Amino acid sequence: MSLKIGILSDPHRRSDLQKSALEKLLEEGARTLLHAGDFCVEENLRQLEATGLPYAAVFGNNDRSLLPLASRYRIKKEPWYLKIDALTIKLMHLPYYLTPDTDLIVYGHTHRFACELKGSSLYLNPGEICAREGNRSECALLEHNDKEWKVTHFSRALSSGQWEKENFLFPPSRNASA
Repeated sequence: MSLKIGILSDPHRRSDLQKSALEKLLEEGARTLLHAGDFCVEENLRQLEATGLPYAAVFGNNDRSLLPLASRYRIKKEPWYLKIDALTIKLMHLPYYLTPDTDLIVYGHTHRFACELKGSSLYLNPGEICAREGNRSECALLEHNDKEWKVTHFSRALSSGQWEKENFLFPPSRNASA
């Protein structure tokens, strides 16, 4: 069986763009969501909750005003170590904990998509939802099974409603029993 995890980061105050990214990930079959922070407004947390999917999120460096909401939403300080099936995950905003101590390392903050297998750990930054740096809104879908990791990077120009995608394939993780 294959896991399908939607991965997002850095919407900042652009709830409209996050809503569009969430809709795309749901349309593509995401069954779980991971969010690497910098929500900036509670509306972005509400949107995660409203999907009805299981999710995990961490606070970003611009989320200080949201700290009192930690008991209302599934959001924690970084790094957050969690497990989905047999897949071990480290979720963070700032790329300060980039050690290969889990199968999947998800981070944000840089506003740039990155996807790299180092040893048996996959490092993934879904890019920016807010389109601040490159005028493109981005998110990613991770599919994981015992044969491979498949990362689909979605991006769309703000002037277009069309999502473009690029796929990346990697060999399986060490705990490949998902």
